[in-house]
Amino acid sequence: MRILVLGSTGFLGGHVAGQLRTLTGVRVLGGGRSVDPGLPVNLPVDLAAISVAGLARSLRALAPDAVVNCAGAVSGDPVRMAETNARGPAVLCEALREAAPAVRLVHFGSAAEYGPTPAGQTLTENSPVSPQGSYGATKLAGSYAVTEAGRTGLDSVVLRVFNPVGPGAPATSLSGRLADELRRALPDGTVRVGDLSAYRDFVDVRDVARAAVLAATSPGALPPVLNIGSGTATRARELAQEMARAAGFRGPIEERGAGSQRSSAVSWQRAGITAAADALDWRPELTLADSLSALWAEHTRVPA
Repeated sequence: MRILVLGSTGFLGGHVAGQLRTLTGVRVLGGGRSVDPGLPVNLPVDLAAISVAGLARSLRALAPDAVVNCAGAVSGDPVRMAETNARGPAVLCEALREAAPAVRLVHFGSAAEYGPTPAGQTLTENSPVSPQGSYGATKLAGSYAVTEAGRTGLDSVVLRVFNPVGPGAPATSLSGRLADELRRALPDGTVRVGDLSAYRDFVDVRDVARAAVLAATSPGALPPVLNIGSGTATRARELAQEMARAAGFRGPIEERGAGSQRSSAVSWQRAGITAAADALDWRPELTLADSLSALWAEHTRVPA
């Protein structure tokens, strides 16, 4: 089985590709924008720029049996995010329709597509969507492109991922940023962050990757959208405290000013994950402590 992982050198894509490589009979094909010679890709591609015809030619040449699309932009100007998060999946769906209509497409959506949620509510795949800001809006547009293609014959599923944490977490994420700040402040300096009062559903990136592997390799049709989260809402402040424990940090963590714009607009999120359990026999296996310990262990191997 040949599985193409787009965004294979990124945070999510790297874990997906790594888990797929452990499977007997699976050949992983990497795809993405990376030009790092240490991270070779079989398909150098920028979904924000390539044409449908050009991508279709590449897909015919690679002949994948499944495609996992982990490519996306979490920040940057609205035009770039729209090109990557909205145009990219639409181009991919059209190219697959043209070149490989029987291929299973697994696309990573985002919990940011849901937008504000009343405190205490569990989000299901049928919950209303009302994204706040360019990121959530462009991710929702990309997910719509995939689900619409699914309604017209493409074998596709959107994995709507909540807040992934764990080894490899980028500095743009809360956990990655905290790990960087803690390394600089050890053993008992001061870490200054924004407001940490928001509740989020943190899920280990390795559990997310396992869900993608199951979705790419499972026989039979899948629902159009599946939530991938822990099923638990955790205050961001608790994540920071757990990260400090993992690091052995004894100093204060000061919350100064507002948090991120998205956190101030969306104060609560918790995923309902029953559908993923039913469709994929998937449930999260790793705790938040597992995730943050693995992230911190990774940081201690990198010189400050």
